[in-house]
Amino acid sequence: ATPRAGGRREALRALMVAREGALSAKKAGLCQLRALLVTCPEPLRGELRSLTRARLLRRLAAVRPHRHQEAEVRGTLTALRALARRVQALTGEERELKREIEALVAELVQPLLDEQGIGPVSAAQALISWSHPGRVRNDAAFARLAAAAPIPASSGQTIRHRLDPGGDRQLNRALHTIIVSRRKNHAPTIAYIERKTREGKSVREAIRCLKRHLARRIYRVLEQTAIAA
Repeated sequence: ATPRAGGRREALRALMVAREGALSAKKAGLCQLRALLVTCPEPLRGELRSLTRARLLRRLAAVRPHRHQEAEVRGTLTALRALARRVQALTGEERELKREIEALVAELVQPLLDEQGIGPVSAAQALISWSHPGRVRNDAAFARLAAAAPIPASSGQTIRHRLDPGGDRQLNRALHTIIVSRRKNHAPTIAYIERKTREGKSVREAIRCLKRHLARRIYRVLEQTAIAA
C-alpha cells in the first residue's frame, strides 16, 4: 500500500465518523418527532398520524405555525417543523457522505464492492478495521478481531460454542449486514443456512458460522488488493 492509499484510508475513516454522527442525530430527531406527535393536540394528531415518514416530513417542513392562533398548536407546529427540517438536512448530509465513502472505497478496494451483498459502508468498515498489510497476521486473526471466531464453551458431553462479546463491534455489525443482505438472493448463503438448520443448528448459529467464512473471504480480498496497489 502506498502513502497515498494510507491518506485515503484516513479520509475514509473521517467520513465514516461523520456519517455515523449524522445517522445518530437523525435517529434522535425522529424519536423526538414521534414523541411530540403522540402528545400533540387534536385534530392535529389525527391529521398527521396516518402519514408515511416521507410525507410527514414534507408536510411538517412546509407548515406555517403563525397562521394558528392557539398558542399550543402554534408552539407544537413550530417544534415539529424544526425537527422535520433537521431530519431532512441530516438525511441529505448522510447521503452526501455515503457518496463520498463509495467513491473512496471504489478507488481502494473495488474488488470488495464486486462481492455480492457488500455495500460501500460495509466495505469501508472492513477496510478501516483491517487498516493496512501486516496489521492482522491472517484470516483467523481477522475473524477474531471481528468477534466472528467461535469461543469453545463445551461442558461434559455437550459440545457448543458461545458468542464473542468483544472484538471490533463495528466490523461485526458490517459482517452481519452483509449476511442479512445475502440471505435474500445469494444462493450459497441460502443453501448454507438451510443445511445448518437441517443439522440441528438455529438460524442464529448458522449466521455465526457464516460470519467466520465471510471474514476469511474479506481478509483475502483486502490482502490481494493491497498487494496489487
